[in-house]
Amino acid sequence: MNKKLYFLLPLYLIFFVMNAQEIPVSNIKKQIADYKNDIRGPYYRIKWFCKNGTIRAPKDPCPDSIGGGIQHASYKEEVIKLGKEHHIFFGEILAHTNPTEFWDQKNNHSRLKQYQIGKYLSSVDNGWILRKGQYYRGAVQSEDEETWGVDFYKWLLKTDTNLDAHYFLIRQSLRDIPHDGDNNIAQAMRSQSKIIADEFPEFMDARIKIHGKPDKTDIQLVTNFRNKYENKLSPELKKSFTKLNATLAKFYEPVDVATLQKKLNRIKTGDSLKKKVASFLKLYKDTDAVQVSVPQIATILYEIRKNITTVTDSNDRLLTLDLSNELESILLKKTQEWKPDTVKELMQKVYTLSHTAAATGLIELWEWEAVHNDLQKYSTKDELSIASLNDFLYTTRSIVEWSAAMGKANYEEIVDIYTTFEPKAYGFIDDRIRSTIALDLGETVSTLGSFIAVKSSMSNAVMNINNQSSVRGLNPGYALGTLVVVEGSPENVEVDTKNIYIFQKPPSDLKPVAGIMTVSEGNLVSHVQLLARNLGIPNAALSNENLKALLSYDGQRIFYAVSDKGNVILKPENEMTLIEVALFSKTERNKNKITVPVDEIRLDQINILNMANVNANDSGKLCGPKAANLGQLKSMFPEQVVEGLVIPFGIFRKHMDQKMPDGIKSYWEFLNDIFKEADRMRVANTPEKEIEVYQLAKLDILKEAIKKMPLEQSFITELENEFQKVFNGAIGTIPVFLRSDTNMEDLKEFTGAGLNLTLFNILSKDKIIEGIKNVWASPYTERSFKWRQQYLLNPENVFPSILIIPSVDVAYSGVMITKGINVGNEEDLTVAFSRGAGGAVDGQSAETHLISKNTSRLLSPARQSDYLRLPVTGGTSKQITTFEQPILNPKNIQNIRTLAQTIRDTLPAKTQSDYKGAYDVELGFKNDTLWLFQIRPFVENKRAKSSDYLTSITPKIDDTQKIKLTSKL
Repeated sequence: MNKKLYFLLPLYLIFFVMNAQEIPVSNIKKQIADYKNDIRGPYYRIKWFCKNGTIRAPKDPCPDSIGGGIQHASYKEEVIKLGKEHHIFFGEILAHTNPTEFWDQKNNHSRLKQYQIGKYLSSVDNGWILRKGQYYRGAVQSEDEETWGVDFYKWLLKTDTNLDAHYFLIRQSLRDIPHDGDNNIAQAMRSQSKIIADEFPEFMDARIKIHGKPDKTDIQLVTNFRNKYENKLSPELKKSFTKLNATLAKFYEPVDVATLQKKLNRIKTGDSLKKKVASFLKLYKDTDAVQVSVPQIATILYEIRKNITTVTDSNDRLLTLDLSNELESILLKKTQEWKPDTVKELMQKVYTLSHTAAATGLIELWEWEAVHNDLQKYSTKDELSIASLNDFLYTTRSIVEWSAAMGKANYEEIVDIYTTFEPKAYGFIDDRIRSTIALDLGETVSTLGSFIAVKSSMSNAVMNINNQSSVRGLNPGYALGTLVVVEGSPENVEVDTKNIYIFQKPPSDLKPVAGIMTVSEGNLVSHVQLLARNLGIPNAALSNENLKALLSYDGQRIFYAVSDKGNVILKPENEMTLIEVALFSKTERNKNKITVPVDEIRLDQINILNMANVNANDSGKLCGPKAANLGQLKSMFPEQVVEGLVIPFGIFRKHMDQKMPDGIKSYWEFLNDIFKEADRMRVANTPEKEIEVYQLAKLDILKEAIKKMPLEQSFITELENEFQKVFNGAIGTIPVFLRSDTNMEDLKEFTGAGLNLTLFNILSKDKIIEGIKNVWASPYTERSFKWRQQYLLNPENVFPSILIIPSVDVAYSGVMITKGINVGNEEDLTVAFSRGAGGAVDGQSAETHLISKNTSRLLSPARQSDYLRLPVTGGTSKQITTFEQPILNPKNIQNIRTLAQTIRDTLPAKTQSDYKGAYDVELGFKNDTLWLFQIRPFVENKRAKSSDYLTSITPKIDDTQKIKLTSKL
């Protein structure tokens, strides 16, 4: 059997390549500006659209003989062109639109989502591109739009898989697509308050209240504000206040059960779900205590979600989903009135809102099943230990993150595109989250976290922001630098090693930074996270609200520390203690660097090696640790590791003796002269930044020259022969991965994970030859050099070897760390998997488990909708997935347990190693068969772990301390 293996490339890079036709941002910006001032907006003229597909002039209606037709606006030519060439759709008129094209499954439902974004922009920007066009008479016929909406949902909801896979998206779309005389009052309330605050800044506090903690007192709040500033308000603002007051009154009017009953009566089929809803409506009283009514609503919402596919008629499904949305709106208002005053009541509210998250699609049903027993087991207790309370808090805080991530997973891709030409689009996801239970769930969990923090002395000191219990440390360490808060996409942010960054999510090719914080915990085992843990870079998770609160400190010099227990300090530089100032002396900084020994490197080996003939003892001598360790694994697990070829250090070194293109110096001489000159500059007291600029400029010249370096014909001939011998096929017939494998990675004190180039699924001979040179050049990139410079005393002594391995088109892949990270213990396993190739290592939102001897705990589900498969023709194929099923199955988890135990039991003996730490293993599954790709030491920063300062700020927590659940908050 021909066994193959794959390896990895950052997913965002592949996505960029696949969408190579660049969106004309400046042109679109101009179009938007033009449409705002055009009385027809994006439309051309009114026409008749006939059922036989013909289009007729406005005064020439479609005759009955061809089936009649409908009348609405046609699009301007450039609007049509934008849709055809760039899949951007403006001013979408639904009537006469093909439902399949609008659902747009092959483009991850982009067209439907753009319609929703357009509706949002219209609400927050005075019509947006329809600022004047909304008054273009006859352009859009509301009756035709609603008729189309009903027909669209009847078509869409016929299929069970659509509801199973897209429950969240479909329920959200019902708020935007006209189908039953409906409207989105909650969004109108937020939009109207935003418009007023933009025009009249004094209203900002009221707007924040309406957006963050809405309740019926907002009606009086707005009335009082208007009365106070009546003389300062323009006539237009007075109209806006009148409109907002009317919206608030409508939103908070008492629940009309009779209206809901009428909608229920329209459901034709009398199945068990209809009976359950009818029973709920019969018993429901708007005057019941909220701690009674909110759990009741959550329960019926959950019943609807679980049993919606038992409803056989698609129109009945539509009516049931509309009822679900209306019941959720009632719950959102009621939960703001629920003010628990004991720990037990607060935990009950947290449980109920978590249940609602599952009921409304914010988390998947299997995710709720994985955690709800862990939450429910505490409901009968009268007291709990600090450890048990923290366990409850950890799980519910995770549900908050999963819920927020569902909105991002569905909309982030298209919102990021829209934000490039319309910055207001960035607020769409936040608005969506505010229309769900996620906001109140987050605040309720934060209240619980604050209570536990006080009782356990585990408190943060993060400036003076609110809800600090949402901040929690991931990697211990400390840093001093300028704070940079990045609210939008991080991919084009140029980072500086001396800055501390707060991201929504880190860029997958992050260069070294002083410190990092991210919204949500993210992927614990991505290369970026592993590098941060290795280098003692402080790393913490925070909420989106925390990020916004810290925007006001952007640009300030701050001190940042994370203890081993996870408490966080963030304060201005001028508030540092003398002990904290001393941490950043030159002596202390130099203690964090190591020298990589190069005295055992064998540069005399100038022949290609069969990977099966190398082992762990060859690491740093003949080749890097990837090839050496994979060769070792091949001897231990011959059926689960592929064959491979190794281009050793010596071949690279021999080629470096050739002359540079200018014919003056060899490549090797040019490289060494760079570092000699840098040493001379240091002796002359040249600023380090200036030295770095010089080195990077010269290394860039070297890198580009290596990419064009001629390869010796004898080497190419040997490569062809060895390829045929080891892989049983000619070069150019089997796709392979080319993996950089240097002597400066996977060390006991420095991981170097992901710093150099891996080329994926390369098929042609020419591409392989070109790829070898590109891999040799990759250690001289800015990112790779800066990470080595940060931690190593001799970063210039880098030698790349190359591992060549055939590709395996895995169904899912990821990383196993043979210990618990942040949760669990030394005997547990932390496992993160994503679908397709490249799983988990490049920062994807991966499915993460804590696996112990007999149990498996879900730490986070996947929230990455796109993934890669590896076709036999080379390159990659982008696929789209949904989240209604877990990635790992019980058989996979048991296979992982067995693998980990075998590694722990046998690897040290096989390698005669005294290493006693955890391992970082990359692996994947194809047809439920486990494949091994790499193993390396799991490197943590020992100095950060043993720092006297970090120990001094780490609280001493008595996890056994009991807290009575009747305790007042």
